Formats: sequence, structure tokens, C-alpha cells
Amino acid sequence: MDQLVSTQWLEDHLRDADLRIFDATVRFVPEAGALRVSSGREEYLLRHVPGAGFLDLLSDLSDPASPLRFTRPSATRLANAFSRAGIGSESRVVVYSASSPMWATRVFWLLRAAGHAAVAVLDGGFARWVEEGRPVDGAACRYAPAQFRAEPREDLWAAKEEVRAAIGDAGTCTIDALPSAVHRGEAGLGYARPGHIAGSVNVPFESLLEPQTGCFRSREELRARLRDAGALERARAIAYCGGGIAATMAALALVRAGHPNVAVYDGSLDEWSRDPGLPMQTGD
Repeated sequence: MDQLVSTQWLEDHLRDADLRIFDATVRFVPEAGALRVSSGREEYLLRHVPGAGFLDLLSDLSDPASPLRFTRPSATRLANAFSRAGIGSESRVVVYSASSPMWATRVFWLLRAAGHAAVAVLDGGFARWVEEGRPVDGAACRYAPAQFRAEPREDLWAAKEEVRAAIGDAGTCTIDALPSAVHRGEAGLGYARPGHIAGSVNVPFESLLEPQTGCFRSREELRARLRDAGALERARAIAYCGGGIAATMAALALVRAGHPNVAVYDGSLDEWSRDPGLPMQTGD
């Protein structure tokens, strides 16, 4: 299954018996000079792609015991959540978001890292679906529970020890998917220290999308951008952001560009910036 499916493809396949469609919307809400995250479940209940269920990244797909937001849960907790949602080993899954595609790519990466290859992101998301006048539904939908058997791929995740070891390592490219101003340390998003992980290069997540459509750029354009960043010539690429969400957009782009060895640093800058012993830089 390709990493992306078009709105036309999804409409043509809405009634496929093995297809599971999910809304994974999360919203950033400005609040007292900071950004609060809010589940998109209420939006989903108003309208969604017909037949789609809802996957809640804020509860079911994050570790409630972690001090960091959005930390991936254990393989058992994740398998139980996907089973309850109706995803079985033979299911094909399409995930979308009504806000940034980063929420859909996060679920994409969680499933991929759990060993489920038949998963794709709806290119352009729910916004493009609605703009094109495609059908929507307002009735909550649930798939029958299934048996999800996790086969974890730990190579798709990087811990801070690996990220630290990658500094100065010619075989690894560490990619910061945050906006350029945050990378340079000129703007902050509430992290303990400004700037970026020492030695990392910046490929802002928004630069991976076509501004007019919200769709991912073509494979050729993605290859060019990632090649310019030095990612394609390295044996391994590690993507990070603030909390491991936007990084999954870079990870998906790397996979589409043909990189064979891609990981996401789950703790990302939220974890890294809290430890004064871990090196950071400002500027380009």
C-alpha cells in the first residue's frame, strides 16, 4: 500500500470490506501565551468521511504515565487500542486529519512501527475532501473489534542516546522538522531551551506540502529537498520536532523519497531541551 492515497481513491474504495478509515484530528488552541492541545472528537461527531472511526492520539495512542506529551505507548497498549478500533492484521487503514496532516502521519508511523504496513494517509486531508464536495457524514461510526497482532519495529524509533551518538556521525542525518525560526532559536514553543539539537539540519514540516492544496509535494520534489539537506546520502535518517508529531511528516517524506533507514526521535525537543547535558545550538 502506498504511503498516500488521493481523495478520489478513497471515495472509490469507501465500501471495501477490509478498509478501515480513521479521523485522527487534534487541534492546537492558543491559551495564555501557550498552545494547548485539544482532541478533534467533537469536530468528528459533526462531520467526517462516511464510515470513518475516530482515533484519539491524546488518550488511546499516547502513554498516560509519561511526563512528555504524546509519548508512544507500550506495544501491548497500542495493540489493544488498535484492536478496539477494529484494525486487524488483514485490514487496510487510511488515516486523515481535519487540521495539520502531522496527526495523521503520527498514526501512520505508530501503525508502521507496530508492524502494520497496509496504512496510508489521505493526501490533502479532510479539508481537501470537503473542498472537492465529497460526501460527509455526521453519525458516529465504530468498526467491530478485531485482533491486532503487533510486531514492533524498534528500528523506526530513536532514543536520545542514539541521537546523541549521531552528533558528528557521518552516517546519520538528524533532521529538525520544526519551523526555521524555532530551529534558529528566534522563536520558542515553550521548550526548556531555544534552538535545535547540535548538528541537526532543518527541513520544516510545512515545506513538505504544496501550499495551494495541502498535499505532499511530489516524490521528485521531496527527494530534491531532502537531498539538499544531506539526508539521502546518509545511511540513517532521524527526524525530530517538538514532541514526535511533525517529525512523522518528515519520516513519511523520507520513506517516499526512497530512504531505507528512517527513525523518529519520539521524545524530540521536549525531552532533549530539558537535559542541560545534551548539546543544543542556535542559528543556522
